[in-house]
Amino acid sequence: MHAAHRRNGFTLIEVLIVVVILGILAAIVIPQVAGASQDALKSALRRQLQSIDDIIELYRVNNAGTLPTADPVSPFGAGGGWGVMVGAGYLKQAPFNGYTGGSVVGVGTTRAAAAALAQGTPEGWLYVLTGDRLDVFAAGYDEQSNKLSSEP
Repeated sequence: MHAAHRRNGFTLIEVLIVVVILGILAAIVIPQVAGASQDALKSALRRQLQSIDDIIELYRVNNAGTLPTADPVSPFGAGGGWGVMVGAGYLKQAPFNGYTGGSVVGVGTTRAAAAALAQGTPEGWLYVLTGDRLDVFAAGYDEQSNKLSSEP
């Protein structure tokens, strides 16, 4: 009498089927995860911009309508820093732009120019002073269209 021969392991076909199934699942899941991280980044930038606008308005109210760019001791934007906004405690620290990886604030020209900056740009933020208005933009992000510069 012969003992039944027991088969151990998987056949090549079974392994290939599992690999194909895993590939299909990865093709479905990975783009969704990548999109979620970009959405989180855009949401964070939008919240920071709103906070910065509110804090600039608070500074203005506390200083008889003067903008932080006109501070005689530590003006906003001088040397790429946040000046009196951090120095006087309006901000705990310089805001960080997660898209460009920078906290430096520099003089900008337009919203579109700020939005066009690429990842890795030293500036995290750009500001435009127009009369009695100070607008701050996140480098590489267009808040109106809610798009990063790397998105079509």
